[in-house]
Amino acid sequence: MTTQNPATDTQLVIAFQNGNSEALEVLVHRYKDKLFSSILFLVKDKFLAEDMFQDVFIKIIDTIRNNRYTEEGKFLPWAMRIAHNLCVDHFRKVKRTPAIRTSDDRDIFEVLNMVEDGADKKMMQGESHDRIRVMLDLLPEEQREVIVLRHYADMSFKEISVMTNCSINTALGRMRYGLINMRKILTEKQIAL
Repeated sequence: MTTQNPATDTQLVIAFQNGNSEALEVLVHRYKDKLFSSILFLVKDKFLAEDMFQDVFIKIIDTIRNNRYTEEGKFLPWAMRIAHNLCVDHFRKVKRTPAIRTSDDRDIFEVLNMVEDGADKKMMQGESHDRIRVMLDLLPEEQREVIVLRHYADMSFKEISVMTNCSINTALGRMRYGLINMRKILTEKQIAL
């Protein structure tokens, strides 16, 4: 199977259950950027995010191999839920919440495979992305989490509500207040995008 495989997620999971390891490779390639970006944005440490990313796929492999995966129609939300739960478990173990700060590591937007542009445009985009990241880091954790899951992981509000264990209206409210707060930050700090 190639990475541009037109098979559905369900077909790939079944193929992996039947012993086709390339099927898992396709799933990993298909969703690695979204999963890693979301983990990195939550834990704010590239090396920890890489470890957790591997843990997510170990858990996925174990679940599928042990026939505990129940097809609910969408592989990505299920994988995102595993990633989110591992992040929450990590912060419970160290008995702290994620620090609200920007990292000096690789820009989140580089992980998302931005289109190659000229050096000047890349520099301007990088500066804008840094400013957006700073604004996101100033938001309360619940608001930041919903914005990240919605915009970086392309999750629906229903999926976000399940993952964050809140109602859809609460998820929508967190998104709304997060965007309002980002606008206030833009105005107060006179940030130019």
